[in-house]
Amino acid sequence: MIRNFRPSVPLLALSAIALASCNSAYSGESSAQSVANSTEDTIGPFAVTQMGAFNEPWAMAFEPGTGNLFISEKKGAIQFLTPSGAIGEVSGVPEVAYGGQGGLGDFVFAPDYTTSRRIYLSWAERAEDPNPENKRRAVVGMGKLNCSGDTRCAIEGLKVIWRQEPAIASFGHFSHRIAFSPDGSHLFITSGERMQGAPAQDLSTNLGKIVRLLPDGTPAPGNPFASRGGVSSQIWSYGHRNLLGMKFDSQGRLWELEHGPAGGDELNLVEPGKNYGWPLVSDGDDYSGTPIPRNATRPDMAGPAISWNPVIAPGNFIFYSGSLFPQWRGNALIAGLKTQALVRVEIDGNKAREVERFKMGMRVRDVIQGPDGAIWVVGDGPGGKLLKLTPKE
Repeated sequence: MIRNFRPSVPLLALSAIALASCNSAYSGESSAQSVANSTEDTIGPFAVTQMGAFNEPWAMAFEPGTGNLFISEKKGAIQFLTPSGAIGEVSGVPEVAYGGQGGLGDFVFAPDYTTSRRIYLSWAERAEDPNPENKRRAVVGMGKLNCSGDTRCAIEGLKVIWRQEPAIASFGHFSHRIAFSPDGSHLFITSGERMQGAPAQDLSTNLGKIVRLLPDGTPAPGNPFASRGGVSSQIWSYGHRNLLGMKFDSQGRLWELEHGPAGGDELNLVEPGKNYGWPLVSDGDDYSGTPIPRNATRPDMAGPAISWNPVIAPGNFIFYSGSLFPQWRGNALIAGLKTQALVRVEIDGNKAREVERFKMGMRVRDVIQGPDGAIWVVGDGPGGKLLKLTPKE
């Protein structure tokens, strides 16, 4: 249980940050925002406790068995919050190619972590040195976490087990979310199309794809395009844009959440071998205003369970399964960047509908469910607030 957590960092105020606007190719990833101090301790149905603040947080993960909450920071650091409220640090973090949407990404504990101590990280790397074109790509690494004290951990034996191919001279759409199948036998990674569009339809690259691997990073047997060999043997689904959320539901079905262009953010039920349409179709349009054919015009491609226009600019999401909000079990709770909200979505078969939004007063980068069923959200950017949400009395 983690109810004894206490705020370890005072409320912070952020001044406006000069970043790319939502009208750029970052699709809501880097718009200028400010987060003001709040004296409110409730938001909608939630009692809100601030648990700290972090520097450009990107992903969160609870360590099995300890209640420690690990948080990756985009510039290349990992910190963790202990149940006593202390802040711990992790050494052995790889050097990252920071800039634009690039940097340190996901942090995931292996399904057998309590015995293996294995963890998985994703980050953006420079392709080679020297690299006059500044080519970058997402990578995923595997290592072991060794904790020598309550607030000291180190990543040991980290090695890269997967890379985006090819590297691109772009600072966007890395995606690099990580998820394990419910039985722990397969590793799934989201691979953005690096703001290029066309590679999402090209089965000779792993850009704009979801890949399915074995836990050691090798292509999983039985993948839809295994007979093509090479990088094609990794591919599980294709036609994706910038995939910033990926989760399995209670039925063992895989879902992903992705940014559209000017409109057309999507939540998709992912099926093997399916084409999800980008850039041939979208429920949004090009930033220039040029229309894109809608998903409905191509019934031969997989359409979204729900799309948003205007965008919500999603971060990550969860399927809620806890006891503190039993009426929401099975619902998707989505971190909204542009909306500055937690978005609740109900699932009905292979379709979905938005039910409500809870304004958080900050760009929400990630959301996670705690061991006791509390909902944790973290804000985007420098000084991103970590909030614990429990039922309002």
